[in-house]
Amino acid sequence: MANAKKEMEKRMLIKKTVSTMNKQIQKLEEQKQVYIEAGKTAKQKGLTAQYNLALSGLKMTIIQQKRVYEMKLNFEITSQMKDMTQMTTQFLKGMGSLSKDMLKLTKEKDFLNVQKQFNEAMLGVEMQTEQIESFMDDTESAFSTLSSTGSEADNKEIESLFTNAATDSDTESMIDMELAALKKKIDAGI
Repeated sequence: MANAKKEMEKRMLIKKTVSTMNKQIQKLEEQKQVYIEAGKTAKQKGLTAQYNLALSGLKMTIIQQKRVYEMKLNFEITSQMKDMTQMTTQFLKGMGSLSKDMLKLTKEKDFLNVQKQFNEAMLGVEMQTEQIESFMDDTESAFSTLSSTGSEADNKEIESLFTNAATDSDTESMIDMELAALKKKIDAGI
């Protein structure tokens, strides 16, 4: 709020200064007319000293008027430059803020870093897969060594257990089927 008030006071001062200069230019214009009339009258009456005095006053007034015009023009241009500088400053602040945000976003999304991490992760997965395959090969080799270490008689006995287990399983499933068929007959009332 204080900044807005100060800015308003500055704008009022600028307007007041331009207005004062315009009034000065108008006064000098009126003064020029006075010197011109005085010079005419002095020339008509043959008053050389008064004519030279009016001529000298007219020259000084024209020089002053020219200076006031220059001052006014310089003041207005400087005022416009100040406005442009303020706008440029605000633009630069805004661009700075946007640039920081964009930089922050691009840092957060560092694709080279993400790609590097992905490649490292894939390399890790590949190495782990190779290790698992190696482990499985070693395990299979160890089990085959264990199974081949028994005597042939032991192996036949173990194989017969598998065969009997398969037969027992087949027998159980046949019994389950016969029980189901029997149950259907009972339910049907036969």
